[in-house]
Amino acid sequence: MPEGPELHLASHFVNEACKGLVFGGCVDKSPISRNPEVPFESSAYCISASARGKELRLILSPLPGAQPPREPLALTFHFGMSGSFQLAPGDALPPHAHLRFYTAPPGPRLALCFVDIRRFGRWDLGGRWQPGRGPCVLLEYEQFRKNVLRNLADKAFDRPICEALLDQRFFNGIGNYLRAEILHRLKIPPFQKARTVLEALQQRRQSPELTLSQKIRAKLRNPDLLELCHSVPKEVVQLGGKGYGPESGEEDFAAFRAWLRCYSIPGMSSLRDRHGRTIWFQGDAGPLAPKGGTFRMKKFKGAQWGPEDRVEDPPLPSKARSRTRRARRGPPEQPTAQQPKGPSIQQDPEDPPVPGTGKRTG
Repeated sequence: MPEGPELHLASHFVNEACKGLVFGGCVDKSPISRNPEVPFESSAYCISASARGKELRLILSPLPGAQPPREPLALTFHFGMSGSFQLAPGDALPPHAHLRFYTAPPGPRLALCFVDIRRFGRWDLGGRWQPGRGPCVLLEYEQFRKNVLRNLADKAFDRPICEALLDQRFFNGIGNYLRAEILHRLKIPPFQKARTVLEALQQRRQSPELTLSQKIRAKLRNPDLLELCHSVPKEVVQLGGKGYGPESGEEDFAAFRAWLRCYSIPGMSSLRDRHGRTIWFQGDAGPLAPKGGTFRMKKFKGAQWGPEDRVEDPPLPSKARSRTRRARRGPPEQPTAQQPKGPSIQQDPEDPPVPGTGKRTG
């Protein structure tokens, strides 16, 4: 799933690809997409993009003298599981191009396309960043750090650190592969209590006698978890290409795969968190590891990092009793203790829900 670095790489791609291009006409939406129509038409406009966390903002700006006269329009994109932007010939659109912006004549007709194979991505009119998301781990580091440390009393930090890192109220831009890489570098068990890990950072102070360059060198040698939440995504952005998610075999994806140290790497262990997301790690899982969870280790022999490793496995199906036995025994007993109505951690809204393992329907 695209994470913060992929959204920033996508915004850079849009700005570079659309530099010098003039777009015109209406915005074309795929009829099978459930996203809203884009009520924009102009004889000449340009396109620019910016990113924040796991969101990308696209701005359509009419050029001077364009008809009909109108104000710029902004769209906010959430990439879901497979969203991306591509620039393609207007007569050879890529499959699953659900939103298309065409260039104006003269010259060959091109189309900037929002491509989304799995259709979990979406766009919203108005260009507002989604409320409730915290500061961006890449672009707003100081605000991000303060937001985490002053909210450690939040119940999100009662959960394991691997789950807290997916809470976009505090870690806007961190996703599944980034959390694995960050925890692996610091040798933090993924199911250690989040508050236990983060409270120590409140007391961390550098000696006032150190010069600025000495402080920087000290941070580079011994970064803490919040510093890695900023620097590790920056490493992915500096790799260039598209980061996580392109089809296996692309040259820019090979650089990303070589960069990984933990996520889906042979020899690493994995467990599912309570949201059904797989966390990769090495060593001890931590005291809050799920009871009865399947502990898996990716084997070295014959292992190959392919597309199937980059998609979260569905939860194991439960063994349902036959209909006749269920009818004989009557309805199952309800537990006396009420289950919580929902998770305390706000998972990324574009994440698809994890299928349940309850009763089958006919």
